[in-house]
Amino acid sequence: MAHPSDLIPPKIPSKSNEFWSGTRDELPILLGAMPFGVIFGVLAMQSGQVSQAQAQAMSAVIFAGSAQFIAAKLLADHAAVVVIVLTVLVVNLRHMLYSASLAPLVKHLSVGWKVLLAYLLTDESYAVGITRYTQPDSLQPGSNAHWYFFGSGLTLWAAWQISTAFGVFIGTQISQDVLSLLEFALPLTFIALVVPNLKNVGSLVAAIVSGSAILLVSGLPFNSGLLVAGIIGIVTGFIADGFIRRRTS
Repeated sequence: MAHPSDLIPPKIPSKSNEFWSGTRDELPILLGAMPFGVIFGVLAMQSGQVSQAQAQAMSAVIFAGSAQFIAAKLLADHAAVVVIVLTVLVVNLRHMLYSASLAPLVKHLSVGWKVLLAYLLTDESYAVGITRYTQPDSLQPGSNAHWYFFGSGLTLWAAWQISTAFGVFIGTQISQDVLSLLEFALPLTFIALVVPNLKNVGSLVAAIVSGSAILLVSGLPFNSGLLVAGIIGIVTGFIADGFIRRRTS
């Protein structure tokens, strides 16, 4: 027989408690995210293709680290605008998967809330926010779990703006040796972002194929090799994932 206390639903945390809990849980991730904001600001300035205001606006509007890094690199290489836009679009396609995962959990929210949370949705904010939605009380009527997501996302956004501004400020003053070191850290950054997400055969195949394809198509005009390699990897990953699903079923 169930104990009477088991029949009482857990107390729903207040909006402020959820917000500050989200902020607190996002703080450890800032130790890894903020240095990359600085790197982006430096690289954007060193590209010589954007102003300080434009570099800061990229962090405020795009708010996607990997896409910003790629955009800064392509700008430095004088890539065509259409190549930059399409490459950023492909790189950010993973946000569609994040959105699909969160959609059933936030469907009761107003359009304003959905737009706000969609804007704040990043790899890091999703990783923190989705853990909150795995808790049973987050799905109860009157839940304020979206305030947790708002707190974590806003904390990351503010830290990203500050770190970008610092990188933009020192970008024109940094030596070439230090810049070379930062540029070496860039591929390591992508590796650190990619490896934890290789959780199934499809994603592993996509990473291997796209990484191999870029060696073959890197010489394409307008620096379009990255875009082509990304598309090849995504398509191959979907095919591999579908094949595995059919075999297991």
